[in-house]
Amino acid sequence: MVAKHPKRKILTLLKQLYSAEAATNLLSQIEERLVSYAKDNPSDRLSVVQSRLSQKDALLITYADMLQDARLLPLETLQKFAQKYLQGVVSGIHLLPFYPHSSDDGFSVIDYHQVDPALGDWADIQHLSQDFALMFDVVVNHVSSQSAWFQGFLRGDPRYQDYFITIDDAPDLTMVVRPRTTPLLTYFDTLSGSRQVWTTFSADQIDLNYKNPKVLLELVDLLLFYAAHGAQLIRLDAIAFVWKEPGTPCVHLPQTHAIVRLIRAIYDWVTPYMLIITETNVPHADNLSYFGDGSNEAHLVYNFTLPPLLLHTFRTGNCSTLNAWVDTFKLPSDQITFFNFLASHDGIGLNPARGILSDAEIEALVNQAERHGGLVSYKANANGSRSPYELNINYYDALNDPQSLEPLDLQVDRFICSQAVMLSLVGLPGIYFHSLFGSRGWTEGVKLLGYNRAINRRKLSRMDLEQALDDPDARRAKIYSRYKRLLLARASRAGFDPYGEQQSISLGPEVFGLMRWKRRSPADRIICLHNITAKSQSVALNFEQIGIEAGHLAALTDLVTEQVHDYRETLTIELAPYQVCWLARAE
Repeated sequence: MVAKHPKRKILTLLKQLYSAEAATNLLSQIEERLVSYAKDNPSDRLSVVQSRLSQKDALLITYADMLQDARLLPLETLQKFAQKYLQGVVSGIHLLPFYPHSSDDGFSVIDYHQVDPALGDWADIQHLSQDFALMFDVVVNHVSSQSAWFQGFLRGDPRYQDYFITIDDAPDLTMVVRPRTTPLLTYFDTLSGSRQVWTTFSADQIDLNYKNPKVLLELVDLLLFYAAHGAQLIRLDAIAFVWKEPGTPCVHLPQTHAIVRLIRAIYDWVTPYMLIITETNVPHADNLSYFGDGSNEAHLVYNFTLPPLLLHTFRTGNCSTLNAWVDTFKLPSDQITFFNFLASHDGIGLNPARGILSDAEIEALVNQAERHGGLVSYKANANGSRSPYELNINYYDALNDPQSLEPLDLQVDRFICSQAVMLSLVGLPGIYFHSLFGSRGWTEGVKLLGYNRAINRRKLSRMDLEQALDDPDARRAKIYSRYKRLLLARASRAGFDPYGEQQSISLGPEVFGLMRWKRRSPADRIICLHNITAKSQSVALNFEQIGIEAGHLAALTDLVTEQVHDYRETLTIELAPYQVCWLARAE
């Protein structure tokens, strides 16, 4: 059933961005588009799509061409591989930008409405969506310098003269928050002479001007286009930077939040199944602001603090900071949750850990990454200095020194334990392709391609990967099989509900303990134990400690190993180095 028309909400949001007259005119144009979309996409299609996530949901994060097969185009290669190895393991796929692009591995989009023909076509996307929920990227902040829009701007086409942000005087831009050290403004030769254009991320990524209502309409058209072409989740890339006001930080502005709320209202109108995820690589408190009041902005926000904080936890063998942080999670409603991840196509962001980890602890992560063969990317500060912004390293290598002589099984145990912590937390798990299949860093790629993030973006031969997965002694097979076991264990119990409750269990600094349960179902608790050290640990649990009345549980089953533990007054568990133990009532 199509949601009740939220026209008043949309009009209020438009008035926060534009004049009253412009807002009224814009509302009629938006309404026309939404009514047309609803007519072309009847409500019976919406009824079969579940918008609420469950413990059975997890997303694989991948590029369309991460796998190579000379006989097939990449999207078809991915689809065939996914049918064999991903069905029943993950429920969805975050398909990183598959549009024609000019740089940044897809995030400098030339044409938002096309599939890069080197990858396949929209029919391939549709085929993939029959088996997996798909997340598309809306690269909302910028467009490629080679796009028709920007090329029209350079040629003097009147339609595109206000699509971009030009600076003709000398406003105060010293407060602008930058995730890069490249120039904020880039000179371009246009029909009317040399112009300075706003380029937050690179000279090839031209920021869009949302003060122009026509640009907002382009966004509305794109949101509906992606919904019509199989997206069930939408990732708003770099959304925090989308509105610019000289003299301000140009990040997290009220207008930015108004745009997120507008996107939510539009999808609530015609596609209430759509889930919106905001990608905001910022400190934790700022990140949480994109939940809004729990019903009017993002359904999920990227949990950017988790990757560096968990790396710190394993580096030190001490989970005290992690425990304290987990217990601060207070979501404003039961309709929203986190998108948890440890690795992605980007690096390990450090900004989200600031204020939680000290400068010395962050510097220790930088040093460890460099010792393990990783690289560090920096951001420009307002005072002209620079500071570490991102660790460019594969998460397996961040935990395991490639030069180490440690046994393979111990390295795999350490890595799997880190992933288990992520899977145990409240939220929807996002698993990067190279994490699920046990890749190491591609240092040669950095030299070959010339940018740090290439270290974790290697494209693999499908044949080679499948051969490795068929070898039980290979690192890839070990990690994939154990990761799969964890995902199946998580899917088996409603206590891992993404919208559920959690509380850390104090078991000493060496063991991260977490109690999970579904809201309003406290009896079905799951006790998650993770030995974060290379030494065996003994854990003693009692009913009082975990908040369960004596007699409620006669026995507990380890969901990972299926071992059953009789539970009396206390239960003592011996954890091997980096062992994971998820205990639930025996069924």
